[in-house]
Amino acid sequence: MNYYSTRHNSPDVTLEQAVLKGLAVDGGLYMPRAIPRLPQAFIGNLKSMSLQEMAYAVINFALQGDVEASVLHELVRQTLTYDIPLKQIEDNRYVMELFHGPTMAFKDVGAQFMGGLLKHYTRKRGQGGTVNVLVPTSGDTGSAVAGSFNNVPGVNVWVLYPQDSISYMQEAQFATQGGNIHAIEVNGTFDDCKSLVEQAFMDQELNKRIILTSATSINVARIVPQTIYYFAAYAMLAKQGKPGKDLVFSVPCANLGNLVSGLVARAMGLPVKRFVAVENGNHIFHNYMFTGKFTPHPSEASIAPAMDAGNPTNFERIMDLTGSVEDARKVINARYYSDQQIIDTMSSVYHQHGYVLDPHSAFAYRGMCDDLQPGETGVSLATAHPAKFASQVEMAIGREIEMPKQLRNFFSGVRRVTSIPARYNEFKKLLLG
Repeated sequence: MNYYSTRHNSPDVTLEQAVLKGLAVDGGLYMPRAIPRLPQAFIGNLKSMSLQEMAYAVINFALQGDVEASVLHELVRQTLTYDIPLKQIEDNRYVMELFHGPTMAFKDVGAQFMGGLLKHYTRKRGQGGTVNVLVPTSGDTGSAVAGSFNNVPGVNVWVLYPQDSISYMQEAQFATQGGNIHAIEVNGTFDDCKSLVEQAFMDQELNKRIILTSATSINVARIVPQTIYYFAAYAMLAKQGKPGKDLVFSVPCANLGNLVSGLVARAMGLPVKRFVAVENGNHIFHNYMFTGKFTPHPSEASIAPAMDAGNPTNFERIMDLTGSVEDARKVINARYYSDQQIIDTMSSVYHQHGYVLDPHSAFAYRGMCDDLQPGETGVSLATAHPAKFASQVEMAIGREIEMPKQLRNFFSGVRRVTSIPARYNEFKKLLLG
């Protein structure tokens, strides 16, 4: 299958080229020329499949066999080594826990799959020189990608993150890795970090000297595996006899990559009634949905740092999938909340149901509760383990929470951080060594 740029001013490429490039030469994001629709018989059989069986079948169908069967089987096996539980909180309201991977964040699935595919392609090509993976992060992407590429020969990972804007735990997960993982603290916002990476991709002189790619959700290889969340939730509900026609997913949003994955799953034939796109005080997408105008602005810090985005990267893919704001409104409801509302939500859910949400997951849960209509079944995506944001969670629920062993291990590591101003020339000097 060929992949085109959302800006339509760049040649079509293969999947391999799209993964290795990350961003199209015109600055657009790659999208498949067609999204194949799964047979209804397959959808009906989802409840009888294991998670790995389902993942292989869905991804293979989405990629139209562009990845060899043996390679894809191994990628799925290495990526999905843990469960993705669906927890019923009350009646028709569920939380899907996407944080049981190595770094305890939802991005583990996409980052590990993309990392494995990138390693396969670079070995296949026998590329000379080091591949530089550029990762602007508001927290969880950096740790997920660092974990996927730690100590991989021939790969350097550059994690750019905004100064004083992510949790200590998030920083520790990539800043203590060392070796081929470079933690770059930028004196600016998350949007500044993204801008530095975008300038690097558009710098023709730089691209002639070193090999660049990205492991953020601009890379189509991050989008496809995340469709599995939605198929898996549907399958688990189907096992319980829940009707799929009234299924609503609530998604905490920043760069909109996970929402894109949900829309792709729906386009492939998964019966989803609608999505709830939930944002914090930045709410760029919410403003677009209500005014029809996309107006980015500098991001502001919130209780949920992974949602602090003032210029959502995947907006172009959302528009590509829906066509217009009017059509987007048919399948997406947009909501946003203040920090205090989310603190109240974490508190009430814990005291009423004994369930602990991290701030990002609390945004999605509140959005689901406020949006759900009678007869509908809601699934709220929980994107990070509460212990990754222990201080905010403990303040809200009034008690300490246990730190999982795999997170505790990062506290004993030595942080290795390079600080730079939000100026492209400074970043370019680092890349060129």
